[in-house]
Amino acid sequence: MAHLIQIAPPTPLTRQTAGSSEASPVPSSGGLIDTHGRTHTDFRISVTDRCNIRCFYCMPEEGGDYGPVSGMLSFSDIRRVAEAGVRLGIRKIRLTGGEPLLRLRVADLVESLAELPLTDLALTTNAVLLAERARDLRKAGLGRLNVHLDTLNPARFFQITRRNELARVLAGIDLALSLGFEIKLNAVAIRNLTEPDVIPITRFARQRGMEIRFIEFMPLDAQGLWDASQVLTAAEMRRQLEAEFGPLEPIADSDPRAPAVEYRFADGSKVGFIASVSRPFCQNCNRLRLTADGKLRYCLFAREETDIRAALREDSDQELERLFRKTVWEKWPGHSIGAPTFEAPQRPMYSIGG
Repeated sequence: MAHLIQIAPPTPLTRQTAGSSEASPVPSSGGLIDTHGRTHTDFRISVTDRCNIRCFYCMPEEGGDYGPVSGMLSFSDIRRVAEAGVRLGIRKIRLTGGEPLLRLRVADLVESLAELPLTDLALTTNAVLLAERARDLRKAGLGRLNVHLDTLNPARFFQITRRNELARVLAGIDLALSLGFEIKLNAVAIRNLTEPDVIPITRFARQRGMEIRFIEFMPLDAQGLWDASQVLTAAEMRRQLEAEFGPLEPIADSDPRAPAVEYRFADGSKVGFIASVSRPFCQNCNRLRLTADGKLRYCLFAREETDIRAALREDSDQELERLFRKTVWEKWPGHSIGAPTFEAPQRPMYSIGG
């Protein structure tokens, strides 16, 4: 008998302005506020749609729907877009992909962005190339990494990624820790696949002073392979961890806009759960995204995007800021994963940026 779970719809939001986003004029001043009253301060910037592993829930086994390399934004363009965002209230930037370490001289971009008045600058990586790039990234001013790692089991790692790279990933993590990086591990949780990994990867993170974050399995592909029965929920994983390590205490002072609900073990180590499916957090979302080919998106699962390349060609900071405001103003209440009305985005996730 299939395991059944309750998929919670996004919490309804009340618009803070009269009328719809189409009828209401886009603000021309102030911060990046949408029609639901959410202020946006977090910017995810994809620097490439290429990746060097082939996680089955994200990438096809062979090939890929890649854009031309010539179509990717230059580092100077990314810096200009980031500056525009900062002027409008962006305070956190995370570089993503694909795999951002595949972008040549990405440390140069880090160094440029580190000059901006940000409260946080981070990079998401699968860590296959981390041992080769970590020193340059640290020298460039990067202090935090989000490392994607679903399992410590070599056979399961190969099953998930279709690549035999676990040893390089672990070596990269150890080197980055020795260089002083703060690291958060992100692990996708999939029923009938990664349940055996919840305890070992949590122990691995705690022993090394890293926070582990478990992400409920989402419809990350455009191929219709996702099914709700594959979702290993945050509540189930919490029970599993408490049975092994003892009670988890909610962190009272955690950022309410962050996607993860965080808990603390008795020894002070942390674990987070990103319950995008069972407990959507759309009502608190403060994130905006930029694809490697120059499209602004208000959600990972959005079905529309804003092309900013013309504004970059015209060297118009005013138009860039207008497009930022327009994109945020048109943001929907939430993604509706699990609802009959949900539609996956036309782009694959590696083309959008994680």
